[in-house]
Amino acid sequence: MIAERVAEIGPLWHQHHQAALTARPRRRAVGAGAKHKLLFADRLLATLVHLRHGTPHDVLACWFGVDRSTITRAIGEVRPLLAERGCTVVPGLKLCGLAEVIDCLGADGRAGIIDGTQVRVRRSVAGARTGRSSFPGSKQNAVKSMVLTDAEGRLLLCSPAGPVGCADITHARKLGLVKLVAGGPAVEILADAGCQGLGAQTGGRVVTPPHRKVKKNPPEWYEEMYERRRKAHSSRRVRVEHGIGHLKNRRSLARHHGRREHMGDIIQAVAGPLSHQQAATMARSTRT
Repeated sequence: MIAERVAEIGPLWHQHHQAALTARPRRRAVGAGAKHKLLFADRLLATLVHLRHGTPHDVLACWFGVDRSTITRAIGEVRPLLAERGCTVVPGLKLCGLAEVIDCLGADGRAGIIDGTQVRVRRSVAGARTGRSSFPGSKQNAVKSMVLTDAEGRLLLCSPAGPVGCADITHARKLGLVKLVAGGPAVEILADAGCQGLGAQTGGRVVTPPHRKVKKNPPEWYEEMYERRRKAHSSRRVRVEHGIGHLKNRRSLARHHGRREHMGDIIQAVAGPLSHQQAATMARSTRT
């Protein structure tokens, strides 16, 4: 796995590094001066260990025998490259963006499941000054990301982090879900009650839990029908909770103690390797 990542991301890192060197005025030729003490393979390994286990930079610096600032700079360079990779559907096929995910689901005739998840972060600068939570009505400082999986719970997309006060339906609209589903291939997207109303805007392609129309003294037959439909929808949609659970097993997403502006890259950088692992596991089980 590390060798594949080095072969895939190494050239991108080298290209970005050379572009940064040539973008500013120089007195010495490119390549002069002190050499890197940390090879790219070690930089990638340190980033993956930090994302998986939340290992502090000081510990990684002792592990690799370099200064803490070197580890911080290495993680800051590699993490955006991992976030740009997208999620792996099958070995050799990666999806970047919601449009590619919708096209892939429509081509295979599979259903998708979408849900929002929160990650606890440090209080923002504005919140620290006022002594209040950054988001009104929230009991904790957090950011929200929309997670899209297939019917088996395999990760297909993690959106960039947004404010936790943003409703799921608003977040889905900002991602362009309504426009892509309504005007794209015939695909079914399962959502929870937080996205109630998207079904009418997408011609029924976004399926939400049944709405209770009779609330006061409903007849017994209506209550049984409602519970049956609600449980059927919940049993199909629970797979996205499993996918979010695998995502939250990564220590860096249990609670983030670093800068909150990095959470967008962190969520997507964690989702990429996890989806690759899920795709490899599925491929091995299919061969056996």
